[in-house]
Amino acid sequence: QVQVVESGGGLVQPGGSLRLSCAASGSSFSNYAMNWYRQAPGKEREAVASIGSGGGSIWYADFAKGRFTISRDTDRNTAYLQMNSLKPEDTAVYYCNTGPYYKYWGQGTQVTVSS
Repeated sequence: QVQVVESGGGLVQPGGSLRLSCAASGSSFSNYAMNWYRQAPGKEREAVASIGSGGGSIWYADFAKGRFTISRDTDRNTAYLQMNSLKPEDTAVYYCNTGPYYKYWGQGTQVTVSS
């Protein structure tokens, strides 16, 4: 059974940092991209960052460039999202996605940026 589990969210002050983790299990995902999305209250889900198989083909949304860093440990089927210089507008539930045709999603981890 495939599972995708995000962790690392929490409450952080503006300017702070968080590191999110995404652990996928139940299959091998080395041939698939691992992607981060987020959804803020009242807004549509939006893509944050993506990393291709083997760690290549990295993409960031404009709002993430220069502040967020995506990485992956292929052997552990795990992806990470290092988020620095966080802003209140980064408050959202962050989701991880992977697999063929972007099939598998986690339940999300809440990130709240507030003083």
